[in-house]
Amino acid sequence: MSIVLPVLNEALTIAKMLEHVCSLEGEYEVIVVDGGSTDGTDSVARRYARVVQGPRGRARQMNCGAAASEGKILLFLHADTRLPPGALIGIERALSSSTAVGGRFKVRLSNPGWTFRIVTHAINLRDHLFGGFTGDRAIFVRADVFRALGGYWDMPLMEDLEFGRRMSTAGPVVRLPLSAVTSARRWEKDGMVKTVLRMWLLRFLFFLGVHPARLKKLYGETR
Repeated sequence: MSIVLPVLNEALTIAKMLEHVCSLEGEYEVIVVDGGSTDGTDSVARRYARVVQGPRGRARQMNCGAAASEGKILLFLHADTRLPPGALIGIERALSSSTAVGGRFKVRLSNPGWTFRIVTHAINLRDHLFGGFTGDRAIFVRADVFRALGGYWDMPLMEDLEFGRRMSTAGPVVRLPLSAVTSARRWEKDGMVKTVLRMWLLRFLFFLGVHPARLKKLYGETR
């Protein structure tokens, strides 16, 4: 398995992230794809993993990491997301015991407050009812399927949802019952109501066909 981490200016947090990744059980390689950090992120990352340089942009960086990978399974992990114990074993079992081509995890926000727990439940319920792939769910896919699909499209936003739709046409996809924990910093910074409304609006506009570049302006510069 190959774990691909796209990063940009994460020097303050990348060490803890990679310590977490390196503690996971299983056989895997870790590829950090730096998109041109100016704070020394790549230097810190080299202590823990293989680092490759790629053009800035999450989709481009993930494609770059996939191209450099050797694993039969690709796992794309955001720098602010943590995997639960048994995550990698769960992925391998799910893909080896079925015809599934890929999948994702459930999600849990890092803030334990009750309002965040309610939002977490709502997000997972929506995902269960309507599907959908976002990067904070730690998307994984068979490497041959990823390459056959042409990887991620070069989009400034929504590349994960778009890829998830194409992956779903290639074969069955699964959602593991384990929860990936993603940072609640945007929710804490911008407020619960504003963040929920913005996320729903962005999804709605995306499925209406609004260009991702316009959606990016609404989302803000986060990567």
